Order: sequence, then structure tokens, then C-alpha cells
Amino acid sequence: MKLGKLQEIDIRKVWQHEQYDFSKWLASEENIQELGDALNLSLTDVETEKFVGNYRCDILCKDEITGKVVLIENQLESTNHDHLGKIITYASGLDASVVVWIVASARQEHASAIEWLNKHTSDDLSFFLIEVHAYTIGNSEPAPMFKIIEQPNDFAKSLKAISKNSELSVAQQKRLEFWTQLNEV
Repeated sequence: MKLGKLQEIDIRKVWQHEQYDFSKWLASEENIQELGDALNLSLTDVETEKFVGNYRCDILCKDEITGKVVLIENQLESTNHDHLGKIITYASGLDASVVVWIVASARQEHASAIEWLNKHTSDDLSFFLIEVHAYTIGNSEPAPMFKIIEQPNDFAKSLKAISKNSELSVAQQKRLEFWTQLNEV
């Protein structure tokens, strides 16, 4: 049997422009669902370029199961202080409960900052730091992959607590059961 070789490619060859290419691609139903699967969220009600005062966040949506507002900020380069400030500013302006920072490469000091935010903020706030990579096999089309760098430690527990305190539809209960069991495995 002959197997191909997995090769990482520069994400800027896949998405040249962050706003017009990557954000537009991510906001589509299929791709936002793929991100949601990686984060154990059911993302719906997707809006792009949502104004926050004079600024605009990349994507704003909701987690269908919890009803929490989810802010997604894209940065197709290494993390920087500017974007760290943006995610906090946007989250406060839009009253987001879940913040997802998607980057090409996470610097250690910014991963540490996200870890610190998860440890020192209330259980109602969750911060994710995600790297996006793209791979090919031979001459195949590029395939994206989301790699979680930082995430809340008790995120699954908070989902369970929320589900006990609110009424979920049958579909939402089944999704929650499935993802909770998968997360435990």
C-alpha cells in the first residue's frame, strides 16, 4: 500500500486576506460547525464584522446549547498584544461569554495570558486560543485543522451545570450528552 505524505502549507496560501478570505470562509455554516466541533460548542446566529464602538469584531455568534454569546477574533499571524487587547475590548463591548482567538501561531506569553484569564475570571467567561493550520497530501486540496492551544479547564463542567439549570430541547439534550461523553473519553 502506498501512502501520501502530510505536508503543512502556509495558511496565507489558502487565505490571503484575513477579513475577505478567512473570516468569510469560517463564517459559512459548514466551517463554523467544524470550529464548533473542535470547541464542543454548537455555533449559530453567525454575524461578521459586528461593530463594537468604532471597531469591528470578526465574528459574533451564539452557542445554541447554552445561549452564550461567542466572540471569534481571527489573526492570520503570530499572536500580539494588539489582538489580546482587541479580544478583551470586543468581549466587554458585546457582553460575550466565550472568546475564541484564532491565530496562525500562538506565542508562549499570549498562551499564558489566556490561561491566566481562564483561571482568574468567573466561570461565566471562557477563553480559547486556537491555531489554524492547513495541510495537503500530494496534490490534494488544502485541509484546515484547528489546534487548541488554551481552553478553560472546567468548560465541560460548566456546560453540565448550565444544562441542569435550564430547559433544553430534546435535540440539545442529546447533543450535550454526546459531547459530554466524548469529552470524558
